[in-house]
Amino acid sequence: MPAITADTLTLTRIGPATAADTERPVRSITTGPRGYEGLGFPVVRAFAGVSSTALDPFVHMDQMGEVDYEPGEPRGTDWHPHRGFETVTYMIDGTFAHQDSHGGGGLITDGATQWMTAGSGILHIETPPVEMVNRGGKFHGIQLWVNLPKRDKFAAPRYQAIEGTDTKLLSSDDGGALVRVIAGEIDGHRGPGITHTPITMAHATIEAGARLNIPWRRDFNALVYVLSGEGSVGPVGHPIKQGQLAVLGPGDRISVAGGRSVLDVLLLGGQPIREPVFHYGPFVMNTRAEVIQALDDYQAGKFGGIPANAVMPQRGGGTL
Repeated sequence: MPAITADTLTLTRIGPATAADTERPVRSITTGPRGYEGLGFPVVRAFAGVSSTALDPFVHMDQMGEVDYEPGEPRGTDWHPHRGFETVTYMIDGTFAHQDSHGGGGLITDGATQWMTAGSGILHIETPPVEMVNRGGKFHGIQLWVNLPKRDKFAAPRYQAIEGTDTKLLSSDDGGALVRVIAGEIDGHRGPGITHTPITMAHATIEAGARLNIPWRRDFNALVYVLSGEGSVGPVGHPIKQGQLAVLGPGDRISVAGGRSVLDVLLLGGQPIREPVFHYGPFVMNTRAEVIQALDDYQAGKFGGIPANAVMPQRGGGTL
């Protein structure tokens, strides 16, 4: 169960559709393959098989877990570089420790979000704290990469810690869905995340048989990713289940309905950047030459250094 919950009957309701509104149709539904990231934590590659044009301005997304670790099993990443984009880590359940070479850091836990602008270059680490390694526990979250336009590729690195209680909570018009707005705006209600690239990111929990219908900016693309459960999406009710991503076409509103169980979805959209993307490992630039320069700058120590009091990776002792 997501860490941040609320009584939907007491929340502000999202307004109903008007006669002039059109629902966004489903263009494609894909199933993300499973794999491992970092030092060995399980992920679903949510964007696998989807064209970069349909995703723009998003580059990459992993669903981390959902898994219940035994003691000694939790794993994270080692110190690594980034340049040219923003990383967003949203912990639905469980705890990650973050630290970076520009002074950002802290615990990301139980509905919190870390929004890191890598910009001109940064080193960082995300790892379960030693307490979680020792005791095990639930681990479930999302890591999303948001591209930066060419003019912002070398912006100064920035870190935002967004607690779960900071998100804007809304209810569907029938009270059957809880919407947590992390960044951007839904129906005039804005989330706390500050972004270079205009986007909306929200997590919705839809009760069995309930329906969520929300307004969406026409100049944004629209993606619906199922975190858990099953249900349907779009005006004709395409079936969708955990690990699947729906890419939606143009329109004014997004509709998602719960099936026989509670449905949790991540709603994503942004203003397409429509610039060339050259993506290699932890660098997202416009050209191959810029990626080569990023590698040279990283090797020359221009992304900063690992702090003296650095958090170090917890490698665990179990087998996944």
